[in-house]
Amino acid sequence: MTSRAAITLCLAAVLFAGCAAADAANQDPPANAELGAPAPAFTLKDLDGNSVSLTDYAGKTVVLEWFNPDCPFVKYAHGAKGPLRGKSAAVAEGGVVWLAINSGAPGKQGHGLERNKKARTEYGITHPVLIDEDGTVGRLYGARTTPHLFVIDASGTLVYRGALDNAPLGTPKGAPVNYLDEALSDCASGTAVRTSDTKAYGCSVKYGS
Repeated sequence: MTSRAAITLCLAAVLFAGCAAADAANQDPPANAELGAPAPAFTLKDLDGNSVSLTDYAGKTVVLEWFNPDCPFVKYAHGAKGPLRGKSAAVAEGGVVWLAINSGAPGKQGHGLERNKKARTEYGITHPVLIDEDGTVGRLYGARTTPHLFVIDASGTLVYRGALDNAPLGTPKGAPVNYLDEALSDCASGTAVRTSDTKAYGCSVKYGS
């Protein structure tokens, strides 16, 4: 191996440490949530100890975002110029509810009330951040990465799951496409979501054993 190749491999390892090299269980948890079917109900606590249930938002379009404040992809997306900065507040004007879910286990990257409360301020988050430290809800939905996005329409049907867009860390693969924006636009117009299932990118969800 040349010295240049070795340096490249080292840089890649630093950037994606704790992300792409996750075990198979983290990458592909079993899921009960099915596209085109009713989204599974759940109740979780937010960062202030309040119970939040999916059924609280019956009749509304809901976005679920799997969240880890220390994942490089989340840091970019919620950073000052990231595509998720202020996004939940913008879509809320159209009646869309946004819920972030952290399914990281105790001791894992990005876990803990204090870290997530700090991140809420750092990223200017105005929507609820829910704690799922035993991973029950994450596994129920088959959440694999942070961010991993799911859209539930006003009838309670899961209509989209996958990536935010086709631009990991801001670099599009081909012509830029924001899958989440497309899904929300289709929900608002009452038409079928044009692209309902895409491959999510990001760090693996830090489930416990």
